[in-house]
Amino acid sequence: MATITVTSPVDGKPVETHVELTAAEAHAALAEAKRASRAWYRDTPLSRRVELVSRMVDLFVAGADDTATELSRLIGRPVRHCHNEVRGFEFRARHLLGAAPAALADVVLPEPAGSVFERRIQRQPHGVVLIIAAWNYPYLVAVNGVVPALLAGNSVLLKQAPQTYACGDRLAKAARDAGIPAGVFQHVKVDHSVCAELIHSKDLGHLHFTGSVRGGREVLRTASEKTFIGVGLELGGKDPAYVRGDADLGYAAENIVDGAMYNAGQSCCAVERVYVHEDVFDAFVEKAAAIAKGYKLGPPSDPEVSLGPVINSRAADLVRSHVQDAISKGAKPLIDESLFPAAKEGTAFVAPQILVNVDHSMRIMTEETFGPVVGIMKVKSDEEAIKLINDSDYGLTASIWTKDVEAAYKLAEEIETGTVLMNRCDFLDPALPWTGTKESGRGSTLSTLGFDALTRPKAIHFRTREV
Repeated sequence: MATITVTSPVDGKPVETHVELTAAEAHAALAEAKRASRAWYRDTPLSRRVELVSRMVDLFVAGADDTATELSRLIGRPVRHCHNEVRGFEFRARHLLGAAPAALADVVLPEPAGSVFERRIQRQPHGVVLIIAAWNYPYLVAVNGVVPALLAGNSVLLKQAPQTYACGDRLAKAARDAGIPAGVFQHVKVDHSVCAELIHSKDLGHLHFTGSVRGGREVLRTASEKTFIGVGLELGGKDPAYVRGDADLGYAAENIVDGAMYNAGQSCCAVERVYVHEDVFDAFVEKAAAIAKGYKLGPPSDPEVSLGPVINSRAADLVRSHVQDAISKGAKPLIDESLFPAAKEGTAFVAPQILVNVDHSMRIMTEETFGPVVGIMKVKSDEEAIKLINDSDYGLTASIWTKDVEAAYKLAEEIETGTVLMNRCDFLDPALPWTGTKESGRGSTLSTLGFDALTRPKAIHFRTREV
């Protein structure tokens, strides 16, 4: 029996200890999920599945205060921001609940008059879906897959990151209390080796992983060793923002800095690099720096704090190394770290930072930093901005800041990302597919396409009568 103790990034002290499943226990959970999946799909109408999952959402949201307090302790995000994750969970879940009947309905193909055939496309569940979630947004990452997978008639095994095992337990309790049948939704606490055994099993129907590029490669390699299951991957990002010369600079600066600093920059779609037209570069930088200097770094339980620690001291060291690499190559930091006394070497607290005089020879502009720092680079034209935006191994989101909608559409055609936003950033709309290109992953969650990924199409081609 293996145990794992979770420590808080706030002070390094233990928060809780969890017992992980043995290989035999994990396989038993998978077998139970397999048995439960047939009745969940065959014997439970979609309307009933919607009712039960809706009740699960209700119960989870009802515990928002406790959930936010616990999450803040686990990952270091300010408590008031953790409430936003609960609200975001509900927002996405409610949309998916409403979209399910149409998304899962048969597609009946039109037939000419007198045809003796009936043709349709059905969506059928994979059986058991394994969802491997990430610690930085444990509930928002989970809801993207858990809710549509359950509604589609799958059983779900959720594997949360060890840092947020408690979050998986909360969701599992909400499912049980809602009356979702035993085995249909389970939180499995397993290490990498046991998880690999589950991925190798022929009882598993589909896998969705959210995490690092390295982790995505490992999962894909593991899945290909013994099975041909579908694998969805939501991986890293180095998301750019482009501020055109006609942008509302105050609005752009406020939102871009928030997109870079929120959750201490620990989001796959955080703004990690900014390109600003030379005509407005100085004015934008001045506004952005002033905003960043106004953040308060400290313990997330303090209601005045707007920026908490990153997940651990190793992550903090990586962020600092990206900043130092840029400075050593000529970048200029605009934020005096002495304004943030909580930021100390050896801790998980990192001061916000904005750098100028940056270029793509620097890690801060090319590698995923996952921290509250951002580089701002001057450009002369839309064409130069597009070239730099696309000069990346990643392709998750990009944001354009402009008053010219037509220009934004032209730029969006050229930008190599899964999502292009105009005058907003770091945002997911559940009615739109959440997808990426390049090393940001493959497949899709959310929208009707998310239901497609969690089901398989079945073609029905019947001769209904003789000619």
